[in-house]
Amino acid sequence: MKKILLPALVTGVVLFGFCYFIIWFSIQFMPQLLEEYYNPIFYPGSKRSIFFYIHPFVLAIALSWFWEKIKSSFKGVNLIRGIEFGLVYGLVATLPMMWLTFSSLDVTIIMVLMWLVYGLAQATIAGLIFARMNP
Repeated sequence: MKKILLPALVTGVVLFGFCYFIIWFSIQFMPQLLEEYYNPIFYPGSKRSIFFYIHPFVLAIALSWFWEKIKSSFKGVNLIRGIEFGLVYGLVATLPMMWLTFSSLDVTIIMVLMWLVYGLAQATIAGLIFARMNP
């Protein structure tokens, strides 16, 4: 259990920081794209906003468990293993979810592609941490 929870906690903290960096970066360099978030479909209300802030930790726990199950499938140095893990997760989970999102919500393809890249980056960062902490 320690092999899953400690790396998940570290990853959650790192992903939380990464999330805020991406928000800051987006506000600074892509403010016109962020105007899409003024659409009412994105406002969950103040009662559920806490879910946004804990999502890096939920994702980190799930990915840590997933890493423990499939880590032996990845060969090579930790850098390659972490990148491969991010790509596998991206193809298996993020890409199909973005397909579904684009087909069912009123969002632009640019927004969905940004979310896809963001999801791949999160999974790759997690993979790099897991490869280092739980080889």
